[in-house]
Amino acid sequence: MKGLELAEKYYETYGRQMLEDQFADIKHKTAVGLVGYGSECFGFDDDISKDHDYGPSFCIWLPREVYKEYGARMQEAYDALPKEFMGVAGRMEEEQGKGRVGVLCLEDFYGEMIGRVSVPQTEAEWLAIPEEMLATAVNGKVFEDYLRQFSSVREGLMQYYPHGVWIRKIADSMAKAAQAGQYNYARAMKRGERIAAEMALVEFVKESMHLVYLLNRTYAPFYKWMHRGMQNLATCSEIGDMLNLLYQIPDPASAWEGVSVTDYVYNLNTNDGRVLIIEAVCNILVQELNEQGLSNLQDNFLQNHIGVVLEKL
Repeated sequence: MKGLELAEKYYETYGRQMLEDQFADIKHKTAVGLVGYGSECFGFDDDISKDHDYGPSFCIWLPREVYKEYGARMQEAYDALPKEFMGVAGRMEEEQGKGRVGVLCLEDFYGEMIGRVSVPQTEAEWLAIPEEMLATAVNGKVFEDYLRQFSSVREGLMQYYPHGVWIRKIADSMAKAAQAGQYNYARAMKRGERIAAEMALVEFVKESMHLVYLLNRTYAPFYKWMHRGMQNLATCSEIGDMLNLLYQIPDPASAWEGVSVTDYVYNLNTNDGRVLIIEAVCNILVQELNEQGLSNLQDNFLQNHIGVVLEKL
């Protein structure tokens, strides 16, 4: 069973009754759910991830003043709930996983996630928040929220970036993807700098995935979940399968043997299968830029679209 489903069933079976029986006078000030760190909050948990921070658990968020008065007592009641549930043993927490579930201060939760307790208002405030933390702040599920204080921040963040921030991030990611995959990968291979070439390839993979998230208006999660999360995106998700192919191509070193400094400056070394995949990925991104009205160019070099995209500010 997925951790998010387990958490909701655990709350419905034990947590709700605990609040009604022991905290009826402040139940209307609570928010309950499972949001935050951990693959289970994204729905990415599997048998491998069950070796830590998995088990029956949920979060109760309280406003600071309520938390100060009732937090410790409510945590004691939470800790007294049955540990095993539906055949699943109690949550096994690693040291760095402590404090992710149980009774939490609402303001401290958002302070840790996004560095503030309200929705950003300016472009500078939005850009100051790491994107993976925005993804973490809006993942999971809220089971109940009586006061709506927790959900009002969450729903504001889920409205996604303002237009200007979105455009700037697209332009930045395009520049990085083009520089790494369409420019520096080939130059590094021509020089025989294999480590530099592999680093360029990784940068291209990361930034092309980031572009897919941006074009889907979805916050990109922590890097180890970016590729997995592309399966849930409506637009350009096929790029995930194409990127897989980059790591199935045999060593392309032979495609660059005997290449001179003047070769492949204005054309592509199509003997390297990685080059073909990089260009195919960029072609899909270019078509999506056109589809969304962000560019009217057909040039496959992403760098050449940046000026046109920035005109949309």
